[in-house]
Amino acid sequence: MEKIRFLQGNEACAEGALYAGCNFFAGYPISPSSEIAEYMAYELPRRKGVFIEMEDEIASMGAVIGASLAGAKAMTATSGPGFSLKQEHIGFACMAEVPCVIVNVMRGGPSTGAPTGPAQGDVMQARWGTHGDHPAIAIVPSTVEECFHETVRAFNLAEKYRTPVILLLDEVVGHMREKIRIPKPGEIEIINRKKPLDPPDRYLPYKPETDGVPRIANFGEGYRFHVTGLDHDWSGFPTSDPEKIKELVARLVRKVEDRVEEIARYEEVMLDDAEIVIVAYGSVARSAKYALKRARAQGKRVGLLKLNTVWPFPKKHISEIAQGVRKILVPEMNMGQIVIEVERAALGKAEVIPINRVDTELITPEEILENI
Repeated sequence: MEKIRFLQGNEACAEGALYAGCNFFAGYPISPSSEIAEYMAYELPRRKGVFIEMEDEIASMGAVIGASLAGAKAMTATSGPGFSLKQEHIGFACMAEVPCVIVNVMRGGPSTGAPTGPAQGDVMQARWGTHGDHPAIAIVPSTVEECFHETVRAFNLAEKYRTPVILLLDEVVGHMREKIRIPKPGEIEIINRKKPLDPPDRYLPYKPETDGVPRIANFGEGYRFHVTGLDHDWSGFPTSDPEKIKELVARLVRKVEDRVEEIARYEEVMLDDAEIVIVAYGSVARSAKYALKRARAQGKRVGLLKLNTVWPFPKKHISEIAQGVRKILVPEMNMGQIVIEVERAALGKAEVIPINRVDTELITPEEILENI
């Protein structure tokens, strides 16, 4: 039945994972994400799932990959320093096409930085943190309700495209509490990975379907196949054939980049007549919404594009917006990361102005209004 809850963003994220069918969590406590692990440690055993507190973040990511290959819907949660440690295994999951969800509740940095202060400094790391050309999906909720729904969507995307999906909360979103409605079972579509149609002796684990995504068997169900981080052919075994390597890497990237319109999600607020547009995400989008209301009350023609997905980046949509406005403001809690992508998408059609803060304090509506 439907439930109304008063939850933290981190708790809503855990609830969303459970709704999506997550039955395995491996992690290591780290502020400001620890509530996710605590919630899953309590709930998963009650639901016949598995929770493991690992010895470190590297091992956590390895356990998540192994569990997913065995058929589990698997997740881990961390913050900036732990996210850095996970990068090699995230790259392996991209190459081996292992569906999983990684939550990064961002805090100040670099290094151990500010464990309990908000930041948005891991946006580029979510795209380029692991080496080589690889697919990247990163989702940025800005409300507790979105933490629930976007976590469900993260699992759906991971299963549909056989790829790791990253949820980028920031400390403010992770720790605020709001009323949310937990949907009834079946109200939201849940996507599960495509199973093989061929018998085990004819199964090719990396032979793509027409959508570019191969079907995946679960270890322990009679299918034996090779998994490697090396360049491989459809059989899963390493190859040195340049054509096959080119085909593999291009397919990994295309299966995400060719579906930007399907994957990227954003909210438009009063863009129809806007002369100035704010592009914001995460907790900063909340400040931007309030600043927008005050600016409109003063007669200023301001609009907002609130990003719920930063990777793949909706550059075509931002390019279209830039054609009809004078200026684009990009407030973010870093020294300037998404602003670079906005500038690239705008192609000089509108002036792009960054608003930055790195002192572990949220960008306020007043700061944005002052820049407007």
